[in-house]
Amino acid sequence: MFLEKKAILVIVDGLGDRVAREGKTPLQLTKKPNLDELAREGSVGLMNALGPGVIPGSDTSHLAILGYEPSIYYKGRGPLEALGVGINLKEGDVAFRCNFATVDEELKIIDRRAGRLKDEGKELAKSLQGLKIEGIEVIFASSTEHRGVLVLRGDGLSSDISDTDPHTSENVFVLESKPLNPGKETKKTAKIVNEVVKKSKDILSSHPINKQREKEGKLPANIILTRGAGAYQKVESLKDRYGFNSCCIAGAALYKGVAIYVGMEVLEVPGATGRIDTDIEAKAFAAKEALKKFDFVFIHIKGTDSASHDGNLKDKILMIEKVDKLVNLLKKEDAYLIVTADHSTPVSIKRHSSDSVPLLIYGGNIRKDKVKFFDEISASSGCLGHLTGIQLNKVIIDLMGCGHIVGS
Repeated sequence: MFLEKKAILVIVDGLGDRVAREGKTPLQLTKKPNLDELAREGSVGLMNALGPGVIPGSDTSHLAILGYEPSIYYKGRGPLEALGVGINLKEGDVAFRCNFATVDEELKIIDRRAGRLKDEGKELAKSLQGLKIEGIEVIFASSTEHRGVLVLRGDGLSSDISDTDPHTSENVFVLESKPLNPGKETKKTAKIVNEVVKKSKDILSSHPINKQREKEGKLPANIILTRGAGAYQKVESLKDRYGFNSCCIAGAALYKGVAIYVGMEVLEVPGATGRIDTDIEAKAFAAKEALKKFDFVFIHIKGTDSASHDGNLKDKILMIEKVDKLVNLLKKEDAYLIVTADHSTPVSIKRHSSDSVPLLIYGGNIRKDKVKFFDEISASSGCLGHLTGIQLNKVIIDLMGCGHIVGS
């Protein structure tokens, strides 16, 4: 492989939006001189990671942008979360996203986030270690806030089972996991998951941390709820595909997990929290340093999406200003700088949407179009046109010099 140029990919989670105020989107409302400069000096366009009209998840959209067709490579979110919290998965492991939640004695859900549990997750997770049910090893780890990961390891398992998490706290009970096909593996796995959830209630209810939380008038994190089952399968790495070295700078577990899944090295950066308070300068300096060793650097920014889910326009604008500082610190590096989003999360609806997201590519001898600003409307007239995530990946790979000629 002959590498022509290195690349930095910045994915600003949930960046795309709809009209938020004064007839403008958050990007149009934000003062962002550096992003606008890059738009004027580079190529601009729009992207829908999974195609127009499709509402992407963060997991599937990231896979697509990194060149892994989700219909082939996506095996459920659980394994990606598990990799992201540092669990070394084996072929055949079945992994789940989990929440610490609060239930009453009849397993009616009071709060599926246990009052948005903050710092106690790691200690609570320790009490769930060492379980073994019907010869299957049970592995549990906490993630950020109320989130956690469950892994089942052993023979005869299947991920084709339903969630125990009803995805709402409104007058509902913990669900019973059920097999989604008549196979013995699915029946066995669903039975084990239901037993794990039951045992978690018994163990967590008596945990000293929860006793203390109750004394303080806080909701106890007295059960785990499972969702997003997936069976782990090893895939061909970016290194094996294209021959270049790659790394990831991210705060949240999912994005680290996606990176590990495709063979990236995850760099631990102090201050990279995956929240609004993330240290954007630390991420930028880590990326600059990483370019000395790696050919492709992936930076993930989560705060824009979190602000959108909370319907907080002020925080979304604040995060866009932080991204503007990030690109200012990176724009002079000898690498292509690609800035886009995995999906839109409009502040007005507080969820993912199918709206296209802006995309810019800056650096080298990239074509310049007539776009003056980096936002959803201006980008629609850019020379990159309207790409999918897979197509964007092919463009990046070609710019780096790692693509292949099709035909003679």
